[in-house]
Amino acid sequence: MFDFLEGYDVLGAFWTTVQLTLLAAVGSLIWGTLLAAMRVGPVPLMRGFGTFYVNTVRNIPLTVIILFTSLGLNNTLGISLGSKVIDTVNFRLAVLGLIAYTSAFVCEALRSGINTVPVGQAEAARAIGLNFTQVLRLVVLPQAFRSSIGPLTNVLIALTKNTTVAAAIGVAEAATLMKEMVENEAQLIPISAVFALGFVILTLPTGLLLGWVGKKLAVKR
Repeated sequence: MFDFLEGYDVLGAFWTTVQLTLLAAVGSLIWGTLLAAMRVGPVPLMRGFGTFYVNTVRNIPLTVIILFTSLGLNNTLGISLGSKVIDTVNFRLAVLGLIAYTSAFVCEALRSGINTVPVGQAEAARAIGLNFTQVLRLVVLPQAFRSSIGPLTNVLIALTKNTTVAAAIGVAEAATLMKEMVENEAQLIPISAVFALGFVILTLPTGLLLGWVGKKLAVKR
């Protein structure tokens, strides 16, 4: 029944997808948090940069960003982020592109969470002598993260599906293998069904688990 899977490392391809997702998720959370801090910060230059970055990156197709990391950074500028091995270089460049793109959405998700924190709490923190960084780290962000679990879950699910764009620069993830199998086996429907099921298995439990966590950690108002 599944003879068309023989000779293909489907699990390995999905493992590459998982690696892309996890690495890009961690990087996007870090950079997106910094962008959110810039956007709500007191320094006009940093606010301007954060706003410009988010509004620009969100309106550029992810494919363009991924291709830029390969053709622009690697081929033109010679930036390989380490090893010269092609597969490894493309993998790291794909992670970089996914971080650059996804962090803009993480930033907006967090900023919406920051806006739910009562202004009085930040004012009270400043009144006892805390600076902006301390207020953000100790008072605002812990509540913002709890309020943003739902939107951040949606961003994570979208990121998992967006990893398929890495196929544009030859990363051997699920979409790349699917394309190869369709070309070789000429069985579009069963192959597509297998890979669609694979992505459902990756994303559905994540959504259910983080949805449950979001309800448990929701800030009571």
